[in-house]
Amino acid sequence: MTPEALEGFVDADEAGKFLSLNRRRILELARAGRLPGHPIGDGTRRVWRFRLSELADAVSSTERSWFSSRQRTSMVRPKSGAGAIGTEG
Repeated sequence: MTPEALEGFVDADEAGKFLSLNRRRILELARAGRLPGHPIGDGTRRVWRFRLSELADAVSSTERSWFSSRQRTSMVRPKSGAGAIGTEG
């Protein structure tokens, strides 16, 4: 394999631009094992690197949704009960 044929790695910022996600979400998904990433280092401050081809394969895969880890219901405010402040009635 020639050096020109090898695909380079990108950081979480570039991976985020590629997937239209922020850096924090990319790292969260990688740490959870729901996004293909390559941690470098053994300590708690690992550096994550990604290959764009692996990210594209993960997103287009129909076997498993890589982005289903966050529950949508956590972003919805609960309805106020009767007698709560700011409600009519």
